[in-house]
Amino acid sequence: MLKNNPPTHKVMARQSKIWDVIVIGGGASGMMASAVASSLGKSVLLIDKNKNLGEKLKITGGGRCNITNNEPDIHKFLKIYGEGAPYLYSPFSIFGVKDTFSYFESRGLPLVVQARNRVFPETEKAIDVYNILYKELIKNKVEIKTGCVVNGFIDNDAKIININTNEGQFYAKSFVLATGGLSHPETGSTGDGLTFLKNLGHSVIDFTPDIVPIEVKEDWVKKLSGATLSFMKITFRLDEPNTKQGKKAFSKTGKILFTHFGLSGPLILNSAKEVGQLLSHGNVSAYIDMYPDTTEGLLDDRIIKIFDANKNKNLKTIIKEFVPEGMNKAIEELIDFLDIDMKVHSIKKEDRIKIVKLLKKLPMSIVGLMGYDRAVVADGGVSLSEVDMKSMRSKLFSNLYVTGDLLHLNRNSGGYSLQICWTTGYIAGISV
Repeated sequence: MLKNNPPTHKVMARQSKIWDVIVIGGGASGMMASAVASSLGKSVLLIDKNKNLGEKLKITGGGRCNITNNEPDIHKFLKIYGEGAPYLYSPFSIFGVKDTFSYFESRGLPLVVQARNRVFPETEKAIDVYNILYKELIKNKVEIKTGCVVNGFIDNDAKIININTNEGQFYAKSFVLATGGLSHPETGSTGDGLTFLKNLGHSVIDFTPDIVPIEVKEDWVKKLSGATLSFMKITFRLDEPNTKQGKKAFSKTGKILFTHFGLSGPLILNSAKEVGQLLSHGNVSAYIDMYPDTTEGLLDDRIIKIFDANKNKNLKTIIKEFVPEGMNKAIEELIDFLDIDMKVHSIKKEDRIKIVKLLKKLPMSIVGLMGYDRAVVADGGVSLSEVDMKSMRSKLFSNLYVTGDLLHLNRNSGGYSLQICWTTGYIAGISV
């Protein structure tokens, strides 16, 4: 039965060779699956519609490649994946974090553990991770066909027979679908695999941007583009209609990066899904506490001492003494109730208290989540109940395997997404 309506305006060339494995998608999980299967003696054809393999892998982690997370407690590690956690104990027992360390380090790429257990190549270059995988493909004689667009599958009796492409039909004994999700569509992740799975009869959850930056209304936020607050608390509130006070939703503490459109950084990325849920119910406000470990009283005492030591100076010249680095201009703009050129000794107590409250509750309005082009991960994919997670084999087709971002798994940033690629890609590789 023909799936996905391949082009009919020209006759497709038929390729005579029958491969052991055809892998569709040359990203992290696809390259891993190809490398592993070929190392076990299988003939492998790796197809990617891009001109080059690993386009998203090369830019992941800002080009540094957060390759995995070194959380030692497997229960805490898998908890990150939410409802998908129960499905992952078996695959992680086959290929887990320690195996990722072993795989890359044994091939000459030392890994280092940084803050929040995030793991990077020692060189902090994503291209070095790509090169390790690419060398494996070449060493094991994987045939690589880039610029080849898959249009659909042909199946019969619960088996995939071949695939239709812009270069003709290709046949194999087994097929690995590793086309990724919808994040960074400029790298070729345009959701093709999700369409294939739907048309094959799989139950799928549509992709939505999940780990993604947040757009903010205020101009002062955008003017801080590039500035980072290392240890801040941000609280998101759902604004209730007809009231001035919002209902507190949740707070998180960590690093915040200001951008030309709003907020990013690990803390923000890992809050996006919950913020999106709030936005579905109404307007959302956010407040940054620049001194989460200091009470208003203690912060006021600190500012009093600074004021006393600088009584005859202008307020503008000493703002840097009591605000985090890089935030001077924002605070100058937000202290609109004072003339920042006034002498410190002229500042009234009530205005000083306003400054304290501003530092503890810096307000902003959330416009929405950024789109797929800025998403680290797009939530959605095939239902895990329709995949044998011990082998990554489809339960509907005996010779179809599904990997990586095509699986419906929630996760945070911090190496958790790539670890899914390594785990599922490796298991698919040994299973075929």
